[in-house]
Amino acid sequence: MKQYKQLHLAGIIEVDEPLPLREDAGIYSGKDLGTFKDSLRAPVHGWFKYPAGYSYKFVRASFEQFGISQGNWVYDPFSGTGTTLISAKRLGVNAYGVEAHAFVHWVAETKLYWDFDLDRLNRQLDSFLSNSYQFIQDSMSTVSLNGAFPKLVYKCYHPDDLKELYLLREFIVQEIPDSHLCNFLKLALTNTLREAAAAGTGWPYISPRANKGKPAKGAFSIFGTVVKSMLLDLRVIQVNVLEGWPRILNVLGDSRERQSLADGQIDIALTSPPYLNNYDYADRTRLETYFWGITKSWGDITRKYRDKLITAATTQIRRSKYNVETVLSQEVRDVAPDVYETLQPKILQLAALRLQKGGRKDYDLMVALYFNDILRVMKETFRVLRKGTKFCLVLGDSAPYGV
Repeated sequence: MKQYKQLHLAGIIEVDEPLPLREDAGIYSGKDLGTFKDSLRAPVHGWFKYPAGYSYKFVRASFEQFGISQGNWVYDPFSGTGTTLISAKRLGVNAYGVEAHAFVHWVAETKLYWDFDLDRLNRQLDSFLSNSYQFIQDSMSTVSLNGAFPKLVYKCYHPDDLKELYLLREFIVQEIPDSHLCNFLKLALTNTLREAAAAGTGWPYISPRANKGKPAKGAFSIFGTVVKSMLLDLRVIQVNVLEGWPRILNVLGDSRERQSLADGQIDIALTSPPYLNNYDYADRTRLETYFWGITKSWGDITRKYRDKLITAATTQIRRSKYNVETVLSQEVRDVAPDVYETLQPKILQLAALRLQKGGRKDYDLMVALYFNDILRVMKETFRVLRKGTKFCLVLGDSAPYGV
């Protein structure tokens, strides 16, 4: 384990340059606006690596294109790890976001808190790193991890790295009473988990087989680097602060339901909804929630997260509950008959195809339930949007069983 080094805040510059919009390339000129690549390198956005996210430049480009400025309101019905809300806060735009996944919502809440006294925070982090380093040194030879985690977690790390991560977890939880500082450190440790793993941890699947004979990575050292980077990001944010923050409301809830917004209150809606691609968004945080003891099994993940999300994966479906002939709602037919007439035969086609496939995936029901849910989200979004304003979405194509 490397000796911890004191953090320094000097020499920070603005790295979030204005986004150039090229007239010859349409509204969105960046080919990576639908990916998380830009956000990984941007202050605060990169505090949690979430491949299901999108570029903060999509938000900024939309604001510029449609004349959104300070005092306006943006709505994001799938606010995720906070890309829209963080971008809005930096630009002085009021924002209202809804996220159904409680752990992802916590990530966004932590990323959105910027009201630290940075000199004091610097001292607190120096003290924490020094004290936690000594705690780890004193405890490494005696700590037992038996029963501390579900089996998957043990398979992902060199034993020494897992001990360091565990001891950091315990030190944060037991020694940091300040809730904002505690959340900051917990998110830093969360962001360390995949980088410190010996297993393959690329989204959407974890591959413990990759963890064979690899040396320890030095989890504490990685954590210290993450903490320093997050601290520097806050300096960037505070140096470029506008006069007072706008109103940012990040709701843990269901965007299919009515929100605490007036009719026509919103000036633009932006989001990247779950794609119809059979990715299990609840499973994306399995490593993180297993590590923190929030969940311990597939069933825990289902009860806490999967059952609360809109349908986008076959893992969310209990086939016995539905009749494939009638599962696509009549509301879809009433609101968009052309969409209904396109979808219904494809759903029945998928129902027939699944019987010819080894996995017998419930793509037929997934498609129907997805559009049922998305319609409810769109109706509520339409209600809160001011007349004549825009709803901008990052979408992805999909063709389950080639349909």
